Amino acid sequence: MSTENYDVYKDQSAAKVITSKDLSRMAWRSLFLQASFNYERMQANGWLYTILPALRKIHKNPDDLRQSMRMHLEFFNTHPFLVTFISGLVVSMEEAKENISTIRAIKVSTMGPGGGIGDAVFWLTLLSICGGVGASFSLSGSWLGPIFFLVAFNVVHFALRFGLANYGYKMGVSAIANLKEQTRKLSHAASIVGLTVIGAMTASYVKLESGLQLVRHVEGVEKPFVYSLQKDLIDPIMPKLLPLLWTLFILWRIKKGTSTLRLVLWTIVFGLVCVGLPVLVKQLFGVDIIDANVLAERMGIVVKEATEAAATVQ
Repeated sequence: MSTENYDVYKDQSAAKVITSKDLSRMAWRSLFLQASFNYERMQANGWLYTILPALRKIHKNPDDLRQSMRMHLEFFNTHPFLVTFISGLVVSMEEAKENISTIRAIKVSTMGPGGGIGDAVFWLTLLSICGGVGASFSLSGSWLGPIFFLVAFNVVHFALRFGLANYGYKMGVSAIANLKEQTRKLSHAASIVGLTVIGAMTASYVKLESGLQLVRHVEGVEKPFVYSLQKDLIDPIMPKLLPLLWTLFILWRIKKGTSTLRLVLWTIVFGLVCVGLPVLVKQLFGVDIIDANVLAERMGIVVKEATEAAATVQ
């Protein structure tokens, strides 16, 4: 009675048959990684579709090809932009006719870190940087905003998609340790750039200023002395301090688990209170706590809206 070893390919003749053209074709096919996504095996169908031409070129024995395809149809899930590193690595091992269990172990051990690294690099860092710069173009009235976003993001995306396919194939298993070290450096540099962009966006797009002022009338002086909280106290300490404090407050509440919808509502209510409070103080106490011209404009708006509402009721 013969026992068949399903962990070893029958044809053990290892030959270099994969070319750079095959790797490029594999990278293009990886764009359809999630085309057949399902909740049982996630990206397994798209993963097999990505590497199938290479497997057919490597395994001339039908039984070996069948075994390889069966193994690659098992559960698979990673970041869709970094999948080519795993596919290049796996194809190099298939070409060397490594044991099926070894190939499976490498595939499973790399798809988790690939998903975590991809989310950090692309969704949390690159997307924020490209989106922030593109938004700044759009807010200034330039049509380059969406074009810059799409071009900049996809240049990095496709460079990594094709570059990692070749890197994973050429380096083999040794690429795992090298990529881990390089990724750590890349993540650190990207975090610094991302924080710089977010800081610049906070100063540019978060509008929060204090109009509070202290008015003191001095006997014998025609013009009263006006002490502005924003210009005379906050700006000398640190310009754009209030937008920074509000951003840090929002960040703190997010870390505490406050929902985004609630934070938006808080921001709206805070803005309405800041706008309406000086008007209320003026009407109740006759005191100007903000610039008189701004206050007159707000009170004019309030009076106009009240008049229109009364006319509508009548």
